[in-house]
Amino acid sequence: MANHTEKNGVHFDRSKENMKKSPDHASLSTAIISILGVMFAIFCVAFRSTLLHHGQSLWFASGNFIARQWGVFYDYFDGNLAKMGIALHCLSMLEHWLLGGLFLIIDLTGKPKFITRYKVQLDQTEIPAGKLRRTLWTVFLNQTLYNIPILVALYYAAVWRGCGSTVDELPTFQTILYQIAVFTVVEEFGFYYSHRLLHHPSLYKTVHKQHHEWTAPIGLVTMYAHPIENLLSNSIPAIIGPLLVGSHLLTFHIWLLLAQYVSMIHHSGYHLPLLPSPEFHDYHHLKFNNNYGVLGILDRLHGTDTNFRKSKQFMRHKALLAIKPLNESIPDNTK
Repeated sequence: MANHTEKNGVHFDRSKENMKKSPDHASLSTAIISILGVMFAIFCVAFRSTLLHHGQSLWFASGNFIARQWGVFYDYFDGNLAKMGIALHCLSMLEHWLLGGLFLIIDLTGKPKFITRYKVQLDQTEIPAGKLRRTLWTVFLNQTLYNIPILVALYYAAVWRGCGSTVDELPTFQTILYQIAVFTVVEEFGFYYSHRLLHHPSLYKTVHKQHHEWTAPIGLVTMYAHPIENLLSNSIPAIIGPLLVGSHLLTFHIWLLLAQYVSMIHHSGYHLPLLPSPEFHDYHHLKFNNNYGVLGILDRLHGTDTNFRKSKQFMRHKALLAIKPLNESIPDNTK
């Protein structure tokens, strides 16, 4: 009995000892997690500061060059905002046709082979000649004839808002980053809700269905749309942000070129290494009723990405950092 009591006593004492040590271990774990959290926060702040420092240094280093070129551009048009706007619009058209044309050559020739491996919809390789001609003509009309009233309205809105255009008003690196972040958020809201509106039965058949003729989109399809859609969904969401903050004409143009570039990659039909993933919007063209936004934030909020999140396309929706195409590493038909 004594041994039993002693054993029980020892067992009891050890239990009490463990009970006493337990809070200490919990406190130690909490302290370690807190320290790691603080260290991570310091790292993020330091990284942000370093990134901004190097970005600002690069901006300053190239600042004289940028200022000189903008000064030449400004003087060439005598500071006329309308002429400068038209010239920059022509530059964006050039970007559209050059990048879209490169993708079109790959689509039509099937070469180079190492790029065609990155096709999102591997079974969709034919491009009907009639539909292509209609697309190219519509894109040209949208960029020229149908964009005239938009450009005129944009000119008067920019003058009223007091958007800068001189060399002295050129923005800092931080200002450009901040404003482009604002533009991105504004466009996400504007594009998502205008895009969903275009999918309403009363507008889809007469307006938006034209854009959805391409269930496997190509780069130039970016601006293949009815004039109403070109205004409501393609133009207004992209230009309302710069007008809200009164951005400099240079920042405005950088943003439009960037937005157009991303849109063309999303419509390209190719998931290439180191480029933005086109899987999200490509799935919208394939299925019609999912993925109305650009970033996917509002789709997640409204539940309009439910089917996409269950698909193989969602598994591939990430930046490709390897050479092997994602349609090979994550094929459609797997056991």
